[in-house]
Amino acid sequence: MQGDAGRGRRGPAFPGVRLERFRDLTLIYLEKGGPVLVVSCDSSGGVGPKEGDAVRVPGRVVGKFAARVALMEVMAAGATPVSLVNNLCVEPEPTGKEILEGVRKEARLVGLDPDLAITGSTEKNIPTIQTGVGITVLGLAWAEELRLGKSRPGHLVACVGVPRVGEEVVVAADAEMMDLLALRALMGLPYVREALPVGSTGIAREAAALAAGARCKLNLYPGVSLDLAKSAGPATCVVVTLEGGDDEELRRITGKPVEVIGYLSD
Repeated sequence: MQGDAGRGRRGPAFPGVRLERFRDLTLIYLEKGGPVLVVSCDSSGGVGPKEGDAVRVPGRVVGKFAARVALMEVMAAGATPVSLVNNLCVEPEPTGKEILEGVRKEARLVGLDPDLAITGSTEKNIPTIQTGVGITVLGLAWAEELRLGKSRPGHLVACVGVPRVGEEVVVAADAEMMDLLALRALMGLPYVREALPVGSTGIAREAAALAAGARCKLNLYPGVSLDLAKSAGPATCVVVTLEGGDDEELRRITGKPVEVIGYLSD
């Protein structure tokens, strides 16, 4: 959706408010010179503890990864998460309660108070045999703090973490998959210009979207060891652009596997 980058319109009821789309994010400029509300969402279906689920995992695992994806997208944009909405298409107990445990744990990692910052709903009328989850995260940033479209020709493109999907997410070592604390450390490095969590479209597609959002061309290196087309499921890896820096330092700071996969050009 990178073609929507930079397009905005004013809300009719609030003339000072301007909306903009950037890739999968919605940016709401609340007032000129004021903060920007960054909105991200993620969904999960058929993964959970119910009889109709294709991938059987505990509810808390579903909640952890669903919340992690939306939180990572807001953080990668340069915003601070301030609120999380969970829409759980399951009964309040036991499944809903278990999922919420995972959601609340992830929220605490980024400094959110679950009792204040989390709201949501569950299915209280219809019995369900399959798990469905929707997560929306709201973040705030000053316009100059946004890390969107900041990449430039000559920047290196690297992948931090390893793509995992389905059952692999459950059995793989957490040390190989991106997480919120590793992303926070990554975003604190001065030579990291942008970061984009990788989802179902794979590393190459997300890297191309990142390049397009900065009006650059992506050049992939031959012989990359990662499967660049494989789904990364619940954002188990992140593509980043680097202005200098050292991939060894990235490994040390994040504790995740790092591979430089290409560079940007005009």
